[in-house]
Amino acid sequence: MEQFRLGEMEGRFADMIWRDAPISSGQLARQCGEAFGWKRTTAYTMLKRLCDRKLFANEDGMVRVLMSREEFQAAQGEQFLNEVFEGSLPRFLAAFAQRKRMSPGEIEELKHLIERME
Repeated sequence: MEQFRLGEMEGRFADMIWRDAPISSGQLARQCGEAFGWKRTTAYTMLKRLCDRKLFANEDGMVRVLMSREEFQAAQGEQFLNEVFEGSLPRFLAAFAQRKRMSPGEIEELKHLIERME
């Protein structure tokens, strides 16, 4: 399940789109040439890959965001939780708390989050 995982260059490319969208695909390809030294075809290949994963859409030469960075990060977290902890947030927190002591502020923040969810 790789939909919510990005390699290093995919992540840098996605960050560029999240920062500048909506952006023309031609302008995006030029920016990739300047930033990464990519040929136009490389930029379009990467764009197609991320469009296929429903992060972005390239319609009539304009690239727009389908999933915000925040939505993507939330989906990444959910995917990790499902794959590693069988979807159990309490199991994740228990494992995390065994390795890293939480500050009083972090504990309060979690309490407020739980209260808002109830």
